[in-house]
Amino acid sequence: MTSFTATDSVPKERESVDARAALEHRFDQVLAENRFALARVAGSYTDSASDRDDLLQDIAMGIWQALPGFRGECAERTFVFRIAHNRAITYLTRKRSRLTVSEEPLEVPDTGLNPEAALVQEERGNRLARAVRALPIPYRQVVMLTLEEMEYNEIALVLGISESNVGVRLSRARQMLRKIMEGLQ
Repeated sequence: MTSFTATDSVPKERESVDARAALEHRFDQVLAENRFALARVAGSYTDSASDRDDLLQDIAMGIWQALPGFRGECAERTFVFRIAHNRAITYLTRKRSRLTVSEEPLEVPDTGLNPEAALVQEERGNRLARAVRALPIPYRQVVMLTLEEMEYNEIALVLGISESNVGVRLSRARQMLRKIMEGLQ
């Protein structure tokens, strides 16, 4: 008969602490590597900075919950974007608010241009952001993922559609964007 002592559970507790620390480290890395892209995704689904921040928090929570189950069957970036888009759709459904085109500008990084050129570039960026937010969600999704330089096969995995459907949606989205941009001038 073997006896059980308190020290027998120490290695298992240590493994649990190590696993948790490794998960926290990986989570921090994923957020650091994708923070700007996730902010752009969240900004494409919301029309205010506070809503964007709420959605970013929700996306981060989704990544935290799903990360232990990541099996590497797709690229980590694809995995993260799928969570982000799913959380965004859920967020919109919960919010049940009608999406409107916002006059609030998105944050545009300093490009080092002269003030006049920077203003022109910022205005173009703001017009494009308003136009993208005006797109129906299926088209907005493919545009945002394309702007994140994802390939058709990656976008198809994120959205759960075929690659040919990605192409069709992107083509239609470009047509819609042209019309919206003309109206915003």
